[in-house]
Amino acid sequence: MTAPPISTVGELRASGHVSKPVRVEIRDNLLAALREGRDPWPGLHGFEDTVVPQLERALIAGHDVVLLGERGQGKTRLLRTMVGLLDEWTPVIAGSELGEHPYEPVTHVSRRRAAELGDELPVEWRHRDERYAEKLATPDTSVADLIGDVDPMKVAEGRSLGDPETIHFGLIPRSHRGIVAINELPDLAERIQVAMLNVMEERDIQIRGYVLRLPLDVLVVASANPEDYTNRGRIITPLKDRFGAEIRTHYPTALEDEVAVIRQEADLVADVPDHLVEILARFTRNLRESSAVDQRSGVSARFAIAGAETIAAAAIHRATSQGEDEAVARVVDLETAVEVLGGKVEFESGEEGREAEALTHLLRTATAETVRTHLRGLDMSLLVDALESGAMVTTGERVTARDFLTGLPVLGESELYDDICDRLGATNDGQRAGAIELALEGLYLARKVGKDTDGSETVYG
Repeated sequence: MTAPPISTVGELRASGHVSKPVRVEIRDNLLAALREGRDPWPGLHGFEDTVVPQLERALIAGHDVVLLGERGQGKTRLLRTMVGLLDEWTPVIAGSELGEHPYEPVTHVSRRRAAELGDELPVEWRHRDERYAEKLATPDTSVADLIGDVDPMKVAEGRSLGDPETIHFGLIPRSHRGIVAINELPDLAERIQVAMLNVMEERDIQIRGYVLRLPLDVLVVASANPEDYTNRGRIITPLKDRFGAEIRTHYPTALEDEVAVIRQEADLVADVPDHLVEILARFTRNLRESSAVDQRSGVSARFAIAGAETIAAAAIHRATSQGEDEAVARVVDLETAVEVLGGKVEFESGEEGREAEALTHLLRTATAETVRTHLRGLDMSLLVDALESGAMVTTGERVTARDFLTGLPVLGESELYDDICDRLGATNDGQRAGAIELALEGLYLARKVGKDTDGSETVYG
């Protein structure tokens, strides 16, 4: 949609436009979405019965919010989704540094212009995406960055130091009539957090002794890792007290939600069948429950997302180098994920030197769980007998799907291969090869067949 064609404050008043504080605006839009049955939080999975109801109550109450949770729990995504609760377009005084509403100028410059121009005060329209500001808290963040400071260039132009127009405003004042999000709030130095106290409670700002009573209309939201893990800092008690709601996030509790997050966030350059995504989801969940992993740091959803992208890359690498028409990931590609993702997991100090072993064990556990879920009840005795009789099946990063399928032992009149593919929804050669490879891996993990891996080749027999 395009912005309304209104260009002066006189036209704005004639249109019947009503100014709302940002908290009222968010509350009204949230309640409207709930009444209409629309999802105000698109793209979020696993928070429907826990985090989302708490956040909705906080926003309806008009509270500033801090989200606490381990890395990769979707805190930043949740904050960014709040933009959708703002009006799509809102009027501002044209050229205003702080995006002030035409009815309510707050700076000296805008008040002077409003008095001089009256109904001819020019109006611009700002999209809701422009009303969200985000700052990653870093140790070098200054008061000037967040609140503001004296602008020496304006002083050099001849203004006196006491002139309010010599101030260069920081991120929070510039977010007037919008949302400002501060990621990793405990990383802010405590003296910087002190500078936010007036903004959070009195809704005004103080800059180098200037007496400024700017009635800021801003919703402050923040994210933080639990203090017992980061040890890099803390949210000072007075600032924590000023947040109306402290909400704890979590990883998806259901496997389906974990899979949905991977599918939504991963940028896949090749076909990654559902059973492989499920293995990665189970793998990630197993890591979160493992005593070998430092659970205070958590295992980010980015772990599984990066894993899916890695095995997709391995598939297209094989397809390109071996001349395959279709790039489809297979079980053999999972090993590439283990090789590159180990650095994304923090292990307990007593596990030093055993990281690869722990990852391999938990991946095999996830694979076995997936095999049991999808292939339970299939009689694979004919395939086991064929391998026991000396047949061998070769796969690997250089073995194409067609070569893999051609090398499978003949099972007479049995439709076992078709049954496996039907269970996993495999249709083309790449998907069929991946499905049967999963069955072979399941037999190996059940200790019914052997497996030998040598470099780029894996042989079942």
